[in-house]
Amino acid sequence: MAESRSELLPGARSLSTLAGVSAPQQALNPPIWTVRGTLSKRLYRLIAVTSFALLLGAWWAVAASGAVDPLFLPGPVAVAEQAYQWATQDNLLADTGISIYRVMAGFALSAVMAVPLGLYIGAYRPVRAFFEPLMEFSRYLPAVAFVPLVLLWAGIGESSKIALIWLGTFFQMVLMISEDVSRVPMSQIEAARTLGATNGEIVHKVLLRSAMPGMFDTLRLTLGFAWTYLVVAELVAADSGLGYAILQAQRFLQTDRIFVGIITIGLIGLVTDQSLRFLHRRLFPWAKK
Repeated sequence: MAESRSELLPGARSLSTLAGVSAPQQALNPPIWTVRGTLSKRLYRLIAVTSFALLLGAWWAVAASGAVDPLFLPGPVAVAEQAYQWATQDNLLADTGISIYRVMAGFALSAVMAVPLGLYIGAYRPVRAFFEPLMEFSRYLPAVAFVPLVLLWAGIGESSKIALIWLGTFFQMVLMISEDVSRVPMSQIEAARTLGATNGEIVHKVLLRSAMPGMFDTLRLTLGFAWTYLVVAELVAADSGLGYAILQAQRFLQTDRIFVGIITIGLIGLVTDQSLRFLHRRLFPWAKK
């Protein structure tokens, strides 16, 4: 008999009613500017391609305007020509291959050591108390400062370059993985104890499996750190690789070659990151992001 509050107070009507969209329909198709809303894959890709196109267009416009000396900012055409020359005459593929090997070797060494250590730091308070201050201290030490020591300890071969990439990624990776393990809900641990699980079973069957999606994301992020340390690693008596080529180009003021090296590293990183994102969705479909 009495009218509802929304009928009595027009200002109380929902936004979905004002927009002519029912609440169930709005829940199925939320607007794209909703906080943590959704985008279709097609629209996401369109926006992503647009961002790259705008960046390329701005670069071309600034270079073509003549406002900046080409020595400091070569245009996209000059960079493309240099990329072709490097690929056909100066072994761009070989430089790319050796850099990928160094990054992946240093990253794999970090992961093999950091995953079990981070797991136990996140699981046991005494282990956390012993290792966490050391890791926190070590992660602030600049990897480049270790170049003289690495040369003394590992020589000038591939091991020194891999060691520097390891130094740049290991300590960060340990702490991030331990945080992934710490975020596993206590209710899962208590449920496992109620069912009679031992500490070892809780660590390997509850903590590890629950933290795997987060740990995989941590590995994906720290792989990016590994690429940032590539140039530092190839400072160490290198005669090949993208980082070495960039440093050589700097000496001879070959700015277009520097751009080619940087863009190549960025493209490799982008492809690797998107591949790991795809793998994450396949391995952990319940942890959609």
